[in-house]
Amino acid sequence: MSKYILVTSGVCSSLGKGVATASIGSLLECSGLNVAMVKCDPYINIDAGTISPYQHGEVYVTEDGAETDADLGTYARFTNVRVTESDCVTIGKVYATVIHNERAGRYNGRAVQVIPHITDEIKRRIVQAGTRTGADVVIVEIGGTVGDIESIPFLEAARQFSHEQGRGNCITVHLTLVPTIIGGELKTKPTQHSVKQLQERGIQPDILLCRCERSIDDEMRKKIAMFCNVSLGSVFASTDIDASIYELPVLFHQQGIAAAILKKLGMDDRNVDVAPWTDFLAKLQKTEKTVTVAMVGKKDYLDDCYKSVQESLFHAATAHGARLRLQKIDAEVLESCADVAPHFTGVDAIIIPGNYGQRGFLGLLATVRYAREQHVPYFGIDLGMQLMAIETARSLLGWSDADSTEFMQNSQHAVISLPEEQSGSVAVGVVKLGALPVAIEKGTRLHDVYQTDLVRERHRSKYTFDRRYTDDMAAQGLVIAATAADDRQAEAFEWQRHPWGIGVQFHPEFVSRPTTPHPLFSAFIGAALSQKK
Repeated sequence: MSKYILVTSGVCSSLGKGVATASIGSLLECSGLNVAMVKCDPYINIDAGTISPYQHGEVYVTEDGAETDADLGTYARFTNVRVTESDCVTIGKVYATVIHNERAGRYNGRAVQVIPHITDEIKRRIVQAGTRTGADVVIVEIGGTVGDIESIPFLEAARQFSHEQGRGNCITVHLTLVPTIIGGELKTKPTQHSVKQLQERGIQPDILLCRCERSIDDEMRKKIAMFCNVSLGSVFASTDIDASIYELPVLFHQQGIAAAILKKLGMDDRNVDVAPWTDFLAKLQKTEKTVTVAMVGKKDYLDDCYKSVQESLFHAATAHGARLRLQKIDAEVLESCADVAPHFTGVDAIIIPGNYGQRGFLGLLATVRYAREQHVPYFGIDLGMQLMAIETARSLLGWSDADSTEFMQNSQHAVISLPEEQSGSVAVGVVKLGALPVAIEKGTRLHDVYQTDLVRERHRSKYTFDRRYTDDMAAQGLVIAATAADDRQAEAFEWQRHPWGIGVQFHPEFVSRPTTPHPLFSAFIGAALSQKK
């Protein structure tokens, strides 16, 4: 039977609850436990697929093809958990299931209410996570903050669930803020009010995790423990970190968080070995060289929206013994430049992550041309790959109207379009999602990277290269390096007369890990370092 950890937060959002939750999961794995992780999100959307990246950050795609919250990507990078569609529980999914059950007559004529029907469905999904995976511990992060009206159903379900599971089988970790005011003084009052709000919901936290700029001393811990009704040994700090978020598991371990959690769950006869994290951090500290990568995206689109790409670059750079310097460039700024070269001064490599929409298109296109002509190592993902075909068509083939039907419907040279448009049928734009087989062409640089003929990579795309233009592209040095194993759609391009220029339709960033960088990112950084020499 699984045991459960419920993670809540208060005071304000963006305290790093996802990273803290993932770090706890990692420490439990380091103690030899099998862990499952669930994210409960209070938005009414069914999933994150249609939410603007401005509002929600990146959409993380699971192996089974779910478009989920970015926190699931954090779980995947910190732990060995293989997150799935079931691990992302939105209130939209919950309501949709309950309404479907009501229409099917499964509630025997009863009026459908938040309690018990919505809360029961939430609890069912939490229990299902343990049953499905056979996990020793299921960690459930409840999105939002205590006091938000949207979080009430989840918090009520958490209250009921804690009571039903009993002491020792389910504990609550509450992340809260201890802010620093003018003069450098840490204040505990927001934490006291946050815990009081949680208690008003019927939940008494077992562990308090205080987000603060610096460590809290014993006197402050005593004060927090007394006013929040927890033991002194249950108050911990989640402080600002220096070099990397991957310091957090070690920081937590040094404070004894894992030991405290294991004791409360009745599993305190375990040793926690954080050697994989300390080894990684030691390697990070020994980096002596620097690699500068320009990441070209859209305005305000460059942080959480590209989180997995940034982390993948960081993993690969660290593996090469290099410190990553990420130079973020706004594609819209490049559109107004007669010469984009000054923006890439000192850059060792260029990457264009996946994007949607026409805004910044000409700036992205100018970036691809610069990388090709100046022989700068280039890595394009999704649209970053498609731009290679459009740029070749416009710059080398002279097709000034070459475009994607995502941007221009009546182009005579629609080198990128929907598969339905290419076949002449009605275009519906079905998104290709999840891990799918990709056949790598022998004799290509991509085959040298993978060292195999067939791989499985995660997808999130609708548009694809029209293979009618294959020979035209090849004549200009742009060749297809991989195809979909099922329908032979183009999955990768590479420039033949170039040190390292590869574009892929899939998203390798979703499977990169700190200790096991994705081979494409590793090869890309390797090429950048070679070019630097």
